[in-house]
Formats: sequence, C-alpha cells, structure tokens
Amino acid sequence: MTTDSYTVGSYLAARLAQIGLKHHFVVPGDYNLLLLDELLSNPEMKQISCANELNASFAAEGYARANGAGACVVTFGVGALSALNGIGGAYAEDLPVILISGGPNTNDAAAGHLLHHTLGTHDFSYQREIAERLTCAAVAITSALDAPSLIDHAIRSALRRRKPAYIEVPCNLAGAACAAPGPVSALTPSAPTDPAALHAAVTAAAAFLDSCARPMLLAGPKLRPAGAQTAFRKLAEALGCAVAVMPAAKGLFPEDHPLFAGIALGEVSSPGCRETLAWADGLLCAGAVFTDYSTVGWTYVPPAGQIIDAGFDMIRVQGRDFGGLLLAGFLSALADAVRPNPATSVEYARLRPRLAPAPHAYAPGKLTRSELVRQVQALLTPQSTLLVETGDSWFEGMYLTLPRGAGFEIEMQWGHIGWSVPAAFGYALGAPVRRLIALVGDGAFQVTAQETAQMIRYKLPVVIFLINNRGYAIEAEIHDGPYNTIKNWDYAGLIEVFNAGKGAGKGLRASTGDELVSAIAQAARNTQGPTLIECALDRDDCAPQMITWGRLVAAANARPPRAKTVSEAS
Repeated sequence: MTTDSYTVGSYLAARLAQIGLKHHFVVPGDYNLLLLDELLSNPEMKQISCANELNASFAAEGYARANGAGACVVTFGVGALSALNGIGGAYAEDLPVILISGGPNTNDAAAGHLLHHTLGTHDFSYQREIAERLTCAAVAITSALDAPSLIDHAIRSALRRRKPAYIEVPCNLAGAACAAPGPVSALTPSAPTDPAALHAAVTAAAAFLDSCARPMLLAGPKLRPAGAQTAFRKLAEALGCAVAVMPAAKGLFPEDHPLFAGIALGEVSSPGCRETLAWADGLLCAGAVFTDYSTVGWTYVPPAGQIIDAGFDMIRVQGRDFGGLLLAGFLSALADAVRPNPATSVEYARLRPRLAPAPHAYAPGKLTRSELVRQVQALLTPQSTLLVETGDSWFEGMYLTLPRGAGFEIEMQWGHIGWSVPAAFGYALGAPVRRLIALVGDGAFQVTAQETAQMIRYKLPVVIFLINNRGYAIEAEIHDGPYNTIKNWDYAGLIEVFNAGKGAGKGLRASTGDELVSAIAQAARNTQGPTLIECALDRDDCAPQMITWGRLVAAANARPPRAKTVSEAS
C-alpha cells in the first residue's frame, strides 16, 4: 500500500500482522462486516471463522499461548459481551489477546437512535466501560484521525503488560482513510529498569538467600508472560537448590533437570516435594500465584517472613518492595550475586523414590484411569504439547512426566470448563509443527464442542481424549449433587456429524485397554483432521489427588462468615 491508501481497518490489519499474527478469529455480524473485509485485504493474515464468540475468544487465547499474541473480531453487544468471558480468561492467564468489536455508526448516538444489539438505551459506551475492567487498555475509535494512535496504544499496552486489550471500530469508520503505520518497534517498547532499584533488590534478595541454611526455588505461572524461564534456570543452577513447580507453571522448568523437585500443590504435591518445601527455611517464589486452588484451600501458604516474592513487575523481600523491575533481569542479576547452597536438592534426592516409578502394567480389560494415563504418557514427546481441561484432566496431566521440549497448557486461574476445545483449535493453528494432545471431560466438551468442526475444516490433527464419566467429576469431589450428572452424548458419533461427508475427523470409542491401543494407533495415522477418542470410565475412577484436593477446597468454601468485631459493627 502507498502511504495515503490506508484505512482504519487496513491499518489495524497491518499492525496485527507486524506483531506476528498469521491468523485472527472472527464471528461476523452487521457491525463488523466492512471491518472483516478490510482485514481480509491483508495477505499476511488468514481469517478463521468460529461457531460463536465465546469460542472465538478462547481460540484466540489458545493461539496466544502458541504464538505470543492473538486477536478475535466480533460484533457489538451480543458478540462482544459473549467474547468478554474468554477475554477475562486471557487477563487471568496473562495472555495478550486483542478483542476487536465492530460498533454502531458514529452518527447514531448524537441522533438519539435506538439500535439493535444494544441495551435499548441511547448510551453505547457501556461495552467499552465493561471491557476496561477486563483488559489493560480499552479504546473506542470515534474518528479516523485518532485511530492509529488509539490502535497503537491498545496493542502496545497488551504486549508490554501481557494482558488483553479492546478496540472498538464503528461500522462507518472501518473503511475511512487514515495515516500509514510506522515501524513495529513503536508497539514493543521495553520497560526501563532503574539500575539503582535493581541493585538494591538484588542486594536484599542475595542477603536473604545467603542467610538461609536451606533455600529453595518455586516456579510460578507468571514466569512465562515475563519471559523469565531462562533467567530462572540460570538462578537455579547458580544456587544449586531444589526447584518445585506450581501446576500452572508445569513445563517452564525442565523435568529432567537434576534440580527439579516435582509439582508443588500442598497435600497433593508429587512425592518428596511437599516434604522438601516444608523443610526449606527460605523460598524464592518466581512468578508465583497463590489462590485457593493453588494452595489447596489455603492449606499451603508459605510463611511471609520466609519468602522472596518475585512477581511480574514487583519484587518483595521481607517487607521491602522494589517496583519497576523486569523479572527476567532481576533473576539473571541475582544469579550472578548468590552463593551455591544445594542443601534442599540433596535432601530431595534422599526423599524421592530411588528409582523412577514403574509405569502401570498394561491392562487390556476394562478401561481404567490408570491405564488411560499410562497410554497418554507414552505419547508425549519433545514435539508434543499436552493441553488439559479444568477438572479431573488437570490432575491426570499435571503428574505426567514431560520430556524436555514438550509443552503443557492449563487454565488453572480462570478455570472455565469448555476452554480446552477452542483453545486447542487456536493453539494448533498457532503452532502447526507441534503434536497437540488434549484431555477433556465430557461436561466441559458439551460447552464448546462446535469448535471440533473447525479442526475438521482446517485439517488439524489434534488428538482429543474425552473422559466420559457421565458428569462433572471435579464438582462432585468439591460438593456432590444431582446437578453434577449430565445428559450423555454420542461423542464419537458427533464427529461424523461434523464431518458432514467431507471431513477427515475420526470419532472412536475405548472401553478397554485394547480398544484404547487401537484408537491411538488410528489417531497416529490420521494427519488430515482431529481424532476424538471417547474413553469410558467409571464415575468414581478419578485421580486420588483430586479427591484430596476437592475435600480441602470444599472445606475452604464452607468456612462460616467471620464475626464482626465491635469496632467494625459500630
């Protein structure tokens, strides 16, 4: 394009392509149709249709996990409000997803018109105001002249803070002429680090670790949005201490590393990990997030006086806060300042099993959870990514062993059942060279099943293990009731419905170990579409760790209201 031929829509398309997006996910509606035309005009991006806006937002979130950023385009009101659920997930999971909504014609608000897809009021600003609470930047374009700066602000904010952003484009401005985009460097400024603050934080942290007889490291999920995995590993090797990993950070530290000490999840930590954490007298938490889920109902919370809380942009050392620091830079500088202390890694070596646990014996009879896990473990390679849905799949996946190079995706902060199917679709488009394996429960699959059809449409060889235990197993372990039982579907048969005589998707059933072996072999041969393997399990055949976890989370949920003090009551 020449410098005078850009429109608001083509400017936005150019910026999305500049930050590395090769796809964007859409659901058409009359307020965004011209915008979709403008986005289609950019040959560097492919437009991907989704069944609904919730799925589109989760597909963009999965794409961001694989590609670094994602985008979805929806219509005003009925579209955007549905998509904002997935955008909330992107915010909770630290993923820069750009939500783009078409908007009403700019003349309608001033004319006092009532419009479809709105609340039936004359004020159309509520959608942007809602989006402000779920994004790091929300802009509504009102003139083509201002569009470039507003678009750049939203995208720059999302990339810098690793959070979603919102851009609203009125239907009569998508094709309006605007300035040409500048260099992509304008979108990705580096946050400055104050050398004095960095030196003070490193000095305080090194002194704390030096004072500990048994220091240990804990890897948290914010290591990834901070781009701090390499720096964290450098620090671990400089200290030589044991490294525990929170479930949502699984895969961010190599599991075959000699310092790896397993998954930290309170009472249900992997063998030897909980005991080593309890024995440690100092803990550096890098990118850690302590919630009711990650602390197992608040039963495992590290003592405040014994931790360094190294967050995304704030370092806290024994009551002293050091802000404005990049986590990767802090960890790298700290690695150069610490003295080796391998006490916890030595202790963990004593506590863990002398030999790696033998895999479960092959069970050709009735399919059990243990046999399913055994066969999934055998599929994991350095080229695969395992994506696990909220529920029992969390616990099946987090205790599997990841080969070096294998990926792991979990949505443990937002915890939206149904996330996995559209997220797997988006991830597969964002990382086509990886072999994607998804574990999903039957209840979760029913929420967003339609996007399996898009995997067929785009010939994505995703392997989906659908655990059919006739209900919400994780909810049943927290608090059971008739509402946790769902209507059964013919899940394997549904794939033929989605194929519609043209697709290459496969739907298979496995109720025995032998049938699962056969189904996996067929999945390996299917390179032109997804394979869904419906795995029939007994309702109560779930991970033992989930049973304990569910009991403790239920106890936390059941705490009675705290009585007000006299001063509070008055």
